[in-house]
This record gives sequence, C-alpha cells and structure tokens, in this order.
Amino acid sequence: MLVLLLASLLPHWAFAHGIAGNRYFDGTMAFDDPSVADEAILPYYANSAFPAQGSNTTENRINWAFARLLTTNLAFTIDSGWLHQNWPVGHTSGFDKTDVGLKYEAYRDNQHEALVSVSLAWGIGHSGAEAVGADGPNTIQPGIFFGKGFGDLPDALSWLRPFAVTGAIVDEVPVSSSAANALAPNLTTGRFDTVFFPGVETLHWGFSIQYSTLYLTSRFDGGPPKEEPLNQLVPLVEFRFDSPRGQDTAATANPGFAYVAVTWQVAAEAIVPLNRAGGRGPGFRAQLLFFLDDLMPSVFGKPLLTNRPERNQIAW
Repeated sequence: MLVLLLASLLPHWAFAHGIAGNRYFDGTMAFDDPSVADEAILPYYANSAFPAQGSNTTENRINWAFARLLTTNLAFTIDSGWLHQNWPVGHTSGFDKTDVGLKYEAYRDNQHEALVSVSLAWGIGHSGAEAVGADGPNTIQPGIFFGKGFGDLPDALSWLRPFAVTGAIVDEVPVSSSAANALAPNLTTGRFDTVFFPGVETLHWGFSIQYSTLYLTSRFDGGPPKEEPLNQLVPLVEFRFDSPRGQDTAATANPGFAYVAVTWQVAAEAIVPLNRAGGRGPGFRAQLLFFLDDLMPSVFGKPLLTNRPERNQIAW
C-alpha cells in the first residue's frame, strides 16, 4: 500500500506504445515488437497443432507478459504461461518456462517512422513443467527488434504510406549441455514415457507487414501529428520462423488485425503453417494488450529509476 500511495503522488509522464511520429507499430503476437513501455499482456491465447516428441499434439496456450520502465528507454520484462496439450494417448498440462530480461530502445527517428530496440533475457531453467516439454535448461536470449513506416514517402508513392514493416531476431542459447525431461506418448502402451532431450540453440525470427488506416483519414497531413496515432484499425500479416540448430525450421504465416485504443489493443490472427514443422493445420491466436501508463497513470506514470523528461514520440 505504501508503494502505491507514493506512486500516486508522482506526476503523470506519458510513454505511449510503439509510436514513432505518425506511426503506431502494432503489438505483434508471433514475435515481440520494438516498443519499450509500461505494458501488460493478459491474456494471450493460442490454439495450434504441430508435430512433437515423435507424435502430434494439439496445444492450447494461455500466456501473460509484463514490462515496466526503469528509465525512459529501458524496461524490465517477464513472461510465462500455461499449456494444455492433447495427444493420441491422453493429455498433459503445466506451466511454460519463465523468461525475465531487459529491453532497451536504441534508436528512434520520429520523422522517418523508425524504431529499433535490443533486449537480453534469461530463460529460467526448469521453471516449466516436464509434462509439456518446458523443463529446459537455463538459456540466454539476446534479441533485436525494429520497425519502419513508409509515411515519409513522397507524394508520387503516397499509396505506400499506410504500410510499415516490423521484425525481430532472438537467439535462444542454452548455457549448459544438460538434458531436459519431457513426456512423450507411447502408442503401443497407450501411456506417456519420460524422455530426455538436449538443449538446442534456436534462432527465433520473423517480420510483419502492417497497414495503418490512419493514413486514409484527415488525421494524417504529412507533418508532425497533432496527437498520438491511436484509435485505429491495423490489418497485418506476420511471418514467424523457429530454426533449431541442425533441425528443420518451423514456419508460419499469420494474417489478422489489431485495433488500438487509448489504453488497450486487441488483436487476432490465424496461424497458417508453411511447412510440416510449422504445424498440421490452421490455428488461431488472440491477445489483449494493456497500456499501463495510460490505464493506471498514478502507478505507472513515471519510470522507476529516473527523473529525466519524457520521450517525445510524435514531434520532430
């Protein structure tokens, strides 16, 4: 209570989310976006079917994530989740692995709608359940995230202005060679067997193509925006790739949309496998993203460790 009382006495410094000039970069679901801000995802839901443990499974996933600004451009992050998997011989469920880390906004150009951030996360070893294959070793996960909008293009290419691209590259590296445990279905006995598998370095990467409907309205005039580019619909398609060392890359295309309001964003996508490793059929994901500094300004209206002036995300 004392912490909340002290926080309520602090001034409200707004730190909007994924904004660079006229551009709002959607909070993507297949990979992280380049924004560094006070945010919470609760919930993220996904349903997908894919090969695993020498068999096939249909997985329902509920994840959550939280980010808290420490300084104007550095945030603490944490995420985890709950998994339920249906196998030919039964079902398993349990917690996913927990990740904690830091994310830093490294570059910003509001006029040219460009944003770059970097991160370093720790996957906490054995924080997930063996039953769902999340009992992995400790991992280090360096990452880079970028966004570039095309609202700065000349009039001759004005039809391209609503488009933007974002992308991410995260390298998940085990810090030890210890094996992890998992349950695998045994079709002969109709039961689950405990199997062991080594930690494998995996490159997670992807990109999105987004279309901002704001550029079709009078709110966009080619100059600095008069207000944050919120309250709009953003159709998009995300492409995700997971490349374990020495194994096949799992690839999916994820068409969908997001609607962003002042304090929240809601998004939904189809999951379309591009190869066998990417899945056995179409799936679905959706999430609700909260902008905590706007939703609860008395608590999240200011970074924890600095009194520096706020970032200006729309002027140039």
